[in-house]
Amino acid sequence: MFLVVFRNRKRADLDAAAYAVDADAMAALARAQPGFLGFKSYAAEDGEVITLSEWADEASARAWGRQAEHARVQGRGRAEYYESYTLFACDQPRVHRFGQHAAT
Repeated sequence: MFLVVFRNRKRADLDAAAYAVDADAMAALARAQPGFLGFKSYAAEDGEVITLSEWADEASARAWGRQAEHARVQGRGRAEYYESYTLFACDQPRVHRFGQHAAT
């Protein structure tokens, strides 16, 4: 698995409707990419957002980063949507799982 963490803060003057359209389009496009496993976003009370995306491997995640429409929307994000962001990428993350299963 290859894990990408996108930590961001939106601009105060953000066009929320335009952002929502682009975010929905990028989510659909990502789901169609080879190697895509899933993603979830979390928003903190202070406005920071963290999105976790999981990919089968580093090549799949990098291909997503180079996808033409995604690259275009990334540019729009820097110009119009984000005050700041940090991207973290990790191959072979150490994974620990826990889950309680109901008795049968």
